[in-house]
Amino acid sequence: MVVLGLSAFYHDSAAALVVDGTLAAACQEERFTRIKHDPAFPHHAIDACLATAGLSARDVDLVAFYEKPLRTLDRVLDTVMATAPAGRKRFVDAMPSWFADKLRVEPLVHEHLGHAPRMVFCAHHVSHAASAFFPSPFERAAILTIDGVGEWATNSVGVGDGHRVQLDQELRFPHSIGLLYSAFTEYLGFRVNNGEYKVMGLAPYGTPRYADVILAHLLELADDGSYRLHLAHFDFLAGQRTTAASFGDLFGGPRRDPEAPLTQRHMDVAASIQRVCEEVVLRQARHAMAHAGTKDLVMAGGVSLNSVANGKLLRSGEVDRLWIQPAAGDAGGAVGAALWGWHHVLDKPRTPVAPDAMAGAILGPPLDPGPIDDVLARHQLTAQRPGEDALLDEVARRLADGEVVGWVDGRMEYGPRALGHRSILADPGNPEAQAIVNARIKFREGFRPFAPVVAAEDASTWFDVPAPSPYMLLVVPVAEAQRATLSTEDEARVGLDRLKVPRSTIPAVTHVDDSARVQTVDAAVHPRFHSLIRRFEARTGRPVLLNTSFNLRGEPIVATAEDAVRTFLASGMHALVLGDVIIARPPDRDPTGIAPRPDPVPMPVTPRELRIFGVGGGILLGLVAALWLSGDGSAFGWGVAMLAAGLFLPGAAAPESLKPVYVAIMPLARRLGRFNGWVLLSALHLLLITPIAWIRRQTAGDPLATPPGWLPVEDPGADRPDRMF
Repeated sequence: MVVLGLSAFYHDSAAALVVDGTLAAACQEERFTRIKHDPAFPHHAIDACLATAGLSARDVDLVAFYEKPLRTLDRVLDTVMATAPAGRKRFVDAMPSWFADKLRVEPLVHEHLGHAPRMVFCAHHVSHAASAFFPSPFERAAILTIDGVGEWATNSVGVGDGHRVQLDQELRFPHSIGLLYSAFTEYLGFRVNNGEYKVMGLAPYGTPRYADVILAHLLELADDGSYRLHLAHFDFLAGQRTTAASFGDLFGGPRRDPEAPLTQRHMDVAASIQRVCEEVVLRQARHAMAHAGTKDLVMAGGVSLNSVANGKLLRSGEVDRLWIQPAAGDAGGAVGAALWGWHHVLDKPRTPVAPDAMAGAILGPPLDPGPIDDVLARHQLTAQRPGEDALLDEVARRLADGEVVGWVDGRMEYGPRALGHRSILADPGNPEAQAIVNARIKFREGFRPFAPVVAAEDASTWFDVPAPSPYMLLVVPVAEAQRATLSTEDEARVGLDRLKVPRSTIPAVTHVDDSARVQTVDAAVHPRFHSLIRRFEARTGRPVLLNTSFNLRGEPIVATAEDAVRTFLASGMHALVLGDVIIARPPDRDPTGIAPRPDPVPMPVTPRELRIFGVGGGILLGLVAALWLSGDGSAFGWGVAMLAAGLFLPGAAAPESLKPVYVAIMPLARRLGRFNGWVLLSALHLLLITPIAWIRRQTAGDPLATPPGWLPVEDPGADRPDRMF
């Protein structure tokens, strides 16, 4: 029995495959299209999952989508009702995608698979809950989901028990800690849904002197972790930005330009929202565990990727055991939907697996060794195949000598972290390594920290980590014994000047607050990577490496040998490992900082699209011809009639013959359609929606008004899986 889970159309589209109850494959669309956070329907990810599992599209028995589209549309339309006449541009920009994709999930799935398996729809936060609980090692656990928004919910608490998840309470849009954090992301000059981790990385350089301002003017926070935003300072309901003009008045200045220098004020703002976020997570976790009657907790949702908050929660002593979905954002919704389909819709039993059922998140397609020689020849590179032991020794030597090495091995990781299969590696004991990798390898901001990867059995010697951290989701202190004693002058440094101070025996992965986002490596899960760490330790005395994702700034993590070679040549890496092959950097190839994307592969035109084009176009032209001929019967009318027949007949009998015409005409037709849509939707918003919205607000009040506190979950989705609402 095969269940395909899908997430799509917002950001981080993905597919996941559950085969007879086992999570067999999962991957994100961005890795194949090379478009970071790609929201498109996951054509490539579906095909990659099926190929990885050795299955065909016909083997899929059930498809589970990670949200209820009509419930989301209900929220979108209520937001329009609450804000009109403002919000016209957002309405005009959003509506076409609903008719093109978001309301056509089932036809899109059937077209891609070539048959019509049963289709079910899982509520967004139920998908998150399922992704957190079902792969966890717990028989019973409290559930906490935190993200921007999914349908109406922004936070949910509930219980996972056996083979069931149940969400009981939620907070609702527009009140969202995820949207609040994103507002600060934009205010600090970073991109929403992409730069939130930059805010987290910037926070330790500042002091949280604005935390009280946030709690006084932006967020009303209760002891149980429920909250309300003061919406007057935000513009995400109707505007093109998340913050209103008054937002900057609270923090001493306007929004930072993305290319402007970072000041101490910006760092203090980052520290302040991070502190508030940590407090919200702690209070909500406490409430979720009290509600469930257990101190075992699972988490998912985009905010659950805030590894600083996660580390502080675990070290608070209020949680006995914590498990977080490694692909906690929308991509993980595909895993949750697939597992929900297996356990809830098909009513299959569950046996918890230790340490978890995510297989180390190594769920993507494997590195294909076949094309490697062709890729190397195309890029005029030479390689060596020295054998396993010699290769590991050579990589360990290069790392110990201060080189930076790209490492591509086996199956690709699922989620936002590189865990030793699509990684860039360096020596964390080199005080210059952080600056080198940021400036010459990744081409990104210098303040950004890097993660250490450590052999699991040695983790407690190097870090104050209270539990294994295989997915790089916990920020913890570096062990006291590894820290350096700082001079008075170094202690007095502030802001980005603190970057210059080596703070431990592994300075390249020790952040300015003596913390690190640690990954612990188990030899049973990552045998080859663990062996490399051990060989590096034999040369340096440190079973720790600097590990960062194999990509340049603004690019997704590499998937294939071609991606890896392009990125290798565009960066300043010294060597590249592709499976059993090692490539040294040619001395005459200077880094460019830009990994050129391969030419996009156009999506195939389906027979259904050609049939609609031919038959539909023929009917429309036939009506035009009939109207024309009913008048003076001129030659023009007969010409249109012949054109109509020339479309209709092949469209009905042989649609493939229309492909050249379709390819030639559709780009112009799409541009014309977008213009017509803009005109019609703008008129609709102004002439119809605005007066209706005004009447509704006068008679029924604000459509977005919600009572304070945790609210009961009206419909978690489990009782009507076949419906989009």
